[in-house]
Amino acid sequence: MTDRHLIIPTSMHPIVERAGYVPAVKVGKTLYCAGQVGRTENLEVITDPEAQFIAAWESLRLVLEEGGCTFEDVVDMTTYHVNLSEHMAVFREVKNRVFPRGLCAWTVIGVSELANPGLLLEIKCVAVQR
Repeated sequence: MTDRHLIIPTSMHPIVERAGYVPAVKVGKTLYCAGQVGRTENLEVITDPEAQFIAAWESLRLVLEEGGCTFEDVVDMTTYHVNLSEHMAVFREVKNRVFPRGLCAWTVIGVSELANPGLLLEIKCVAVQR
C-alpha cells in the first residue's frame, strides 16, 4: 500500500465539494498537483488576464505549501493556455516574477477551452520535497 495523503488547503474545500477532486496527492516525498486556475475565493473566474495568472500561481503556491513544498521543489510543470499566442507575453512576464527560472521541465500546451468559461490558464505540476 502506498503512503498516500490528500492535500487540501483550507481555502480550497469549496472546490473539492463542488468539483469532487483534490488539489494534490502526496505519495512519499512526491506531490502531484492538479491544475490550478485563477479564481476568486468565491470560485469566480478572474477576467483580467494578468490578475488571473497571478491568482493561478498563488493557488499553486498554496497547494505546494500545504504539501510541504515550494516552487523550488517543482520538477515537472505543464501549463494549458486558451488563446496562447494572445496571452503568452503577459503569462511569461508574470511567471518570471513569481516562479524560479530554469529549475524544472516545462511543457506549454494551447487548448481551445478549460473547465469554466473565461479561464485562460491551468498550471499542473509535480514536486519532490527536499
